[in-house]
Amino acid sequence: MAAAAARRARPGQPRSGFGRAAEEPGPAVPQGLLRAARKSGQLNLAGRGLGQVPQHVWRINLDTPEEAHQNLSFGAADRWWEQTDLTKLILASNKLQLLSEDVKLLPALTVLDVHDNQLTSLPSALGQLENLQKLDVSHNKLKSIPEELMQLSHLKSLLLQHNELSDLPDGFGQLVSLEELDLSNNHLTDIPTSFALLVNLVRLNLACNQLKNLPADLSAMKSLRQLDCTKNYLETVPAELASMASLEQLYLRKNKLRSLPELPSCKLLKELHAGENQIEILNAENLKHLNSLSVLELRDNKIKSVPDEITLLQKLERLDLANNDISRLPYTLGNLPQLKFLALEGNPLRTIRRDLLQKGTQELLKYLRSKIQDDGPSPNEEPPVTAMTLPSESRINMHAITSLKLLEYSEKQAAVIPDEMFNAVRSNPVATVNFSKNQLTAIPARIVELKDSLCDLNFGFNKISSISSELCMLHKLTHLDIRNNFLTSLPEEMEALTTLQVINLSFNRFKVFPSVLYRILALETILLSNNQVGSIDPLQLKKMEKLGTLDLQNNDLLQVPPELGNCENLRTLLLEGNPFRTPRAAILAKGTAAVLEYLRSRIPT
Repeated sequence: MAAAAARRARPGQPRSGFGRAAEEPGPAVPQGLLRAARKSGQLNLAGRGLGQVPQHVWRINLDTPEEAHQNLSFGAADRWWEQTDLTKLILASNKLQLLSEDVKLLPALTVLDVHDNQLTSLPSALGQLENLQKLDVSHNKLKSIPEELMQLSHLKSLLLQHNELSDLPDGFGQLVSLEELDLSNNHLTDIPTSFALLVNLVRLNLACNQLKNLPADLSAMKSLRQLDCTKNYLETVPAELASMASLEQLYLRKNKLRSLPELPSCKLLKELHAGENQIEILNAENLKHLNSLSVLELRDNKIKSVPDEITLLQKLERLDLANNDISRLPYTLGNLPQLKFLALEGNPLRTIRRDLLQKGTQELLKYLRSKIQDDGPSPNEEPPVTAMTLPSESRINMHAITSLKLLEYSEKQAAVIPDEMFNAVRSNPVATVNFSKNQLTAIPARIVELKDSLCDLNFGFNKISSISSELCMLHKLTHLDIRNNFLTSLPEEMEALTTLQVINLSFNRFKVFPSVLYRILALETILLSNNQVGSIDPLQLKKMEKLGTLDLQNNDLLQVPPELGNCENLRTLLLEGNPFRTPRAAILAKGTAAVLEYLRSRIPT
């Protein structure tokens, strides 16, 4: 109706009335799509190979539709003059090099998506789309943003990632309704101070730019929950950031930080990612206020010690300290009640044997707890009951289930897991299950009852020959240990384990690398030593961007593909004990970085 009124208000408009429009260059837009768009107010032209937007798309609410010239006997459903204004236009994944200023002919647009094109600039007329709420111009070749864009006072989401922006308009703070702003993967060297005015911003992504510092004014963003500054050149974080009371996720990975910021007012902070920096000291002050923290990621730094105050982080679920210079740990770490993942590999730890590190988080925590007891309760004191001290009179350790969220039935030489074990769980959320060192030939079907809480599962040292569909339903699983069994393959349904980070398949009977693993993109560690694997696909492995450890020792690899050298995320690659001739043992002995470099040098050019 509004569109029809607009048409009546422009009697002098060319092409209004029933005059036939001239043919437009470029691929035609099917009339059926335009007809549907007039009714729904939405038009999706993504992936149509468009080099430019046909004029009749811009004029969809102005010109008389094509069907009006062909059929003058309209039913009620075909009353084109009652068309809906276009509110959503998707032009993504085409070949557009510019957008016409005629975009202003669609004043009702609330969503405009032109991501994945070849745009080098944006029309100033965008500033006239006063109803626009979401603008996605990511994955283009934009070098600048028109000042007029700052007039979009209702804009809530602005996606500018993967462009060639080196600076931003000073007036950015005028976008007062903005809730989401993604500027990642550009060439920005600084941030306008007017960002301080973006008080409704919830998510800000500045990753993969060239920022050397952050303006202290960012602290004025009182609604900000997620701040991503990964992969910049930050040496410090402004102290003012400590007052950002709404902040829940802070990403500072791959910068040049020498210390962790102190964040006393960030009471809601749940995730702090600061891996791959140059942090040497972890202070009690850095930790003691972070009562809500569930993820602390500090891998690949130069940290020498962990303060006892780490145990104040009672909600901590993931602690990643891999590849630092830590020589000792506070044993009280074993008492963190929620801790499900602890990464310590690549540290010169004196008190923890290397084989213990490979047994997984729960074994490690049990060891740390046992050392607390070694330090000794007083003679009159009862030692604490833990998963280490199963009461002999009780077959089921209810304390372990309720307090440690641990269901354990290991080293029993049992052919089946008794139903009473699963019955005992009742409504208690169990995070860890240890059924290792038995005589199981199959995965117990009742394991699926734990799918909403189970994270760490150990079926090592059994006689299991296949993975059941029930195991593939454990959608929260992060760690799976099935070493020393009779497995020859993995089912394709395991692709559903989208949170799986570590899998141990050592000492099984695999002759080929299980292809489903290539599609579990969350995997960080694959242990597949002592099998009979004959080949690997380096192109598939390269897609696994989180994979840091790959153990293929003692398999049947006759050759190592040179392209494996392109998997630069790998920090630990173990290939000893295979029949290939190159790389030679002397190169393997130099470590992963040297092996990858050698392989890259062998890629045919």
